[in-house]
Amino acid sequence: MIDFRSDTVTKPTKDMRIAMANAIVGDDVYEDDPTIKELEALAAKMTGKEAGLFVTSGTLGNQLSIYTHTKRGDEIIVGSKAHIKNYEVGATAIISGVSYHLVDEVDGMMPLKSIKHGIRGNDVHYPDSSLICLENAHGSGKVLPLDYMKSVYEVAKDNNLKIHLDGARLFNAATYLNVDASEICQYVDSVTFCLSKGLASPIGSVLCSTKEFIEKARRGRKMLGGGMRQVGILGAAGIISLKEMTKRLKIDHENAKYLADKLQEMKEIEVDYTSLDINMVFLKSTIDFVQLEEYLYKKGIIISGSRGKKIRLATHNDISRENIDQLVEYIKEFIKK
Repeated sequence: MIDFRSDTVTKPTKDMRIAMANAIVGDDVYEDDPTIKELEALAAKMTGKEAGLFVTSGTLGNQLSIYTHTKRGDEIIVGSKAHIKNYEVGATAIISGVSYHLVDEVDGMMPLKSIKHGIRGNDVHYPDSSLICLENAHGSGKVLPLDYMKSVYEVAKDNNLKIHLDGARLFNAATYLNVDASEICQYVDSVTFCLSKGLASPIGSVLCSTKEFIEKARRGRKMLGGGMRQVGILGAAGIISLKEMTKRLKIDHENAKYLADKLQEMKEIEVDYTSLDINMVFLKSTIDFVQLEEYLYKKGIIISGSRGKKIRLATHNDISRENIDQLVEYIKEFIKK
């Protein structure tokens, strides 16, 4: 099956499978898995942070970061369309006991004026503001510019707040901006990025920050059942993700633009070119996406994510130009029928 649903569906490469089979492992709860240590050190270096912590998912990384940065009863500033707010099962309230101050994003960015307005003053009636959460690349497909990241960082420092970056697609953002990931991460106190999206590892994310922060987060990971044993089997794939797969993300971005241009040629489809920064194509159409999904599935192609008249298609390591051409031809065939 050719799968355009998300870059989370990527399969581990042949080299990853070989590395996983031959990985040197230890007990990571005792912190003696050499492969995981190598992965965490590499992740910290690439993000410009002191230390890293391997976690099972981006959600766990985000929630551990919020838990570590805050105290119960705090209020954190989050975008209304952020993954942390909408797609992490309300974990922030359950795990950390904090509430949200929600800000509507514009092109994936919370306006600086709105962020400043959301910071609580010293009043007995107010919760303490302690954390600003950003997302880059944003789930809308937009990449946040470095000057914006810097401006938010300055606001946070002026008000004694921390910043956590949900960098699930951090390296896609870095690829779009043509910078090292550390250039983005210099403006945040902690960052989580996914190995299992466009970087093709089967499992895992890494949380990076200061050594002191990671020590506390490690304890939180254990509390939540995330302490793992011979996990170097997964870490071996993650090392390849960072050393090799980060260097090929430009291909996915180019393929997304190729797909967008092909789809835009159909009068029934309108591509949102304003959200085409990375490897995702957002479009709307007069055609019935539910029926299209069923039609394509019978042809060996999977799509999903339909929200009324809108849909998202993702390119990734397992999608070739030939796959894209095949998808386009089947869509044309569906429209004709």
